[in-house]
Amino acid sequence: MPGSSGMQEMDEGTTRAFSSFRVLNGDSNITERDQLFRNMAQLYSYVSDRCDDEQVAQYDEVLCQLAELVETEARAHVAKLLAPLDRAPGMVVVKLANDDFSVAQPLLEFSNVLSDDDLIDIVSRQSEAHRVAIAGRASVPERVGEAIVAHGGSQSVVRLVRNEGASIAPATAIRLAERAGTDPEIASDLRGRADIDWKGLSGQISATGAKFLENMIGSSIALDPSTIGKVNAVVYNRMRNRAGFSSQEWKVAYNQVKALSDRKQLDERALLRFARFGYGHHTAAAATVLLRVSPEVFVKWLAMQDYVAVTVALRAMGVSPDLFDAMVATLPWRDMPTEADRTNVRARFEAITQDEAEEIFELWRAHSFRRRSSAEA
Repeated sequence: MPGSSGMQEMDEGTTRAFSSFRVLNGDSNITERDQLFRNMAQLYSYVSDRCDDEQVAQYDEVLCQLAELVETEARAHVAKLLAPLDRAPGMVVVKLANDDFSVAQPLLEFSNVLSDDDLIDIVSRQSEAHRVAIAGRASVPERVGEAIVAHGGSQSVVRLVRNEGASIAPATAIRLAERAGTDPEIASDLRGRADIDWKGLSGQISATGAKFLENMIGSSIALDPSTIGKVNAVVYNRMRNRAGFSSQEWKVAYNQVKALSDRKQLDERALLRFARFGYGHHTAAAATVLLRVSPEVFVKWLAMQDYVAVTVALRAMGVSPDLFDAMVATLPWRDMPTEADRTNVRARFEAITQDEAEEIFELWRAHSFRRRSSAEA
């Protein structure tokens, strides 16, 4: 069978690596531990796309334990290896992202495994250098930007404002305007943000930012047709993103949810948080993982607007009626559900018991797996 020798070598390498760890004890020197830590991470970087959840959990546990025993240089080396991986072990990534900045930097700048909540926690508890790195990420969601403005110094806030990939919520813009009243550098960079409706926010800004706001509203920016076009484009994109499936967003969300599951933090509280903040792709990914179905299945339900399948699946999960409503409203359907759709879906949810839903779902699962096995045969 083609590729079988490669897989055998991979398995043997994994076995050797874990065996090495098991024989490692307190008498081993730091050089041996550092080398083992590096080798384990290197091996994982080669096979990460072929590891199942149990294997990822094994790597995660071992790397976390070794991270406590090695020097900063080794931790920095491993952080660089893990930063670009789509499916990196969740616990060790968060551990290293909260490490000294020399260790954490590549993860803070590039890792898609770190969720918004992870980043917000780091922003609130770690150094300004950590915040500067996060502020420069290719994409900075509104909640993360809000945390940077709340906790950050001038350096991280300026980098956030200059970052075209950073989304700035209205409440954050108000705080920025107030800071701009006493910080000329922030004020200068804010003038380049065409996505902020300063006129609409004028009544909510305190006297501290009033002078800055007067300059903004009185400037040519408010009258420039090209700027108006940019504002309209940003507003349109935000509205469009409320509905519709994005393969790139799904990839990021799914890997973040898997990392959350690695840390044993994927539960109803996580679902509530995703739904509350409108994280549609994360909501879908979380349901996929909790239901133990393949991503392709759930994505197909969304693409086909299959309300029946989603209703049965979520009822089988045992979610509350309120959480169900929130999830249905948040999921990235092909088309946004109408009010009539939501009413019908809620009625269907209430008409079926959890036991009935579990029975239907398990019958579907058994049929699906049997059909797949026949096709493979």
